[in-house]
Amino acid sequence: MNQRIYIQTRGQGLHEFTAEVADRVRQSGIEEGLCTLFVQHTSASLLIQENADPSARRDLENWLNRLVAENDPLYTHTLEGADDMPAHIKSALTGTALTIPVIDRHLALGTWQGIFLWEHRRRGGRRSVVMLVR
Repeated sequence: MNQRIYIQTRGQGLHEFTAEVADRVRQSGIEEGLCTLFVQHTSASLLIQENADPSARRDLENWLNRLVAENDPLYTHTLEGADDMPAHIKSALTGTALTIPVIDRHLALGTWQGIFLWEHRRRGGRRSVVMLVR
C-alpha cells in the first residue's frame, strides 16, 4: 500500500502526525512489515521524537535554530528569504525519511515516541509525505 499524507504547517516547528500514520497502517491490513515515510521537500524533515512533553520539542527547535542561524554571510542561496538556506541545511541534518516496523498491524513505536514533520520555513505550507507499507 502506498499513499500520500498532506500536512498543512503554519510555520517553523514540529507537527505530529502519528495518529494518521497509525490509522492508515491498521487500515492497510498488513500484519507485519515496514512503514516507510518520505517527505517530498528540501526544507522540511521527518523525525521520531518525544510526544509527551512539549518542552522537549521546543528545546530541539531552539537548539537547531541556534546551530543553523539565519542571515549567515556565507549563504549565497538567499533569493527566497533569510530562512531558505537554513531550512535546507536543517533538512540535510535531520533527514527526509523514516522506516518504522509494523507488528500486529501497529507501529512498533516506543511509549513516548511520535512521528513528526519538522517544518523549517517560517511561512510554512502544504507538505507532502509519501507513505509505503509493505
